Amino acid sequence: MLRPKIPTMPAPIGLATPPAVVEPTTLTPSAPPPPATPAPAAPSRPTVQLTPGTALALVGGTTAVVLVVGAVLVSMLLAVAITGASLSICALVIRSLVHADAKRR
Repeated sequence: MLRPKIPTMPAPIGLATPPAVVEPTTLTPSAPPPPATPAPAAPSRPTVQLTPGTALALVGGTTAVVLVVGAVLVSMLLAVAITGASLSICALVIRSLVHADAKRR
């Protein structure tokens, strides 16, 4: 049931013909090709026109992106600072407990 079945090659049908023999041809010199005509110049791309409305939208969008990225970076820095402060407080408490236990003995 779990053994793979190997496909078998079907028997060829009909007679196989041998490949045709290709005769080499001789090259005869001919007239040179006509000179290429220059391609027409591609139309220049239209320039982007910056109107006062689009400039204002661009400045507003950029300002929003800068404010969001700044808020994310500041919150990450604040999270690292809070974690460091709580770890140092935990270290002081543990050191105090260990030191107080050693004094009692």
